[in-house]
Amino acid sequence: MRSYPRNSPEAAARIVALVLISDGHVCSSEFDILKQLGAERELGLEPHLLPHIVHTLCEELLACGYETGSLISSVNDSTLASLMAEISDPVLQKKVLRLSLAAARADGHLADGETLVVEAARHHWRLVDGEEPSTTKVAHRHAA
Repeated sequence: MRSYPRNSPEAAARIVALVLISDGHVCSSEFDILKQLGAERELGLEPHLLPHIVHTLCEELLACGYETGSLISSVNDSTLASLMAEISDPVLQKKVLRLSLAAARADGHLADGETLVVEAARHHWRLVDGEEPSTTKVAHRHAA
């Protein structure tokens, strides 16, 4: 999987894209809420680039050996850690988590895959509810 420059708009958007595809399908309501929230602007992306990032992520996951199940099943702990490590700016981390949660909740259901990615972000970035950095280490480790 390609790497993006640290804290780049593309690296941030890829985390949001991962949440979008993690339940096996992307609903128009998810893109609608991201448009309402000005997600591309918030992340510093060029207009209309988010769908391209989603498409590119899907292609990369397919190329990584996706065979059965959902695309998220080909993303292991190491890959998640690597993707999360590309976002080190606390302000950007909070934006990504806020936008990801908004998209995940847009269809009225938080799927297991969406929860997996959101919890990985919280763990790696030491965030609680996307607001403030945690002052204590996360006591549990998520499993992929």
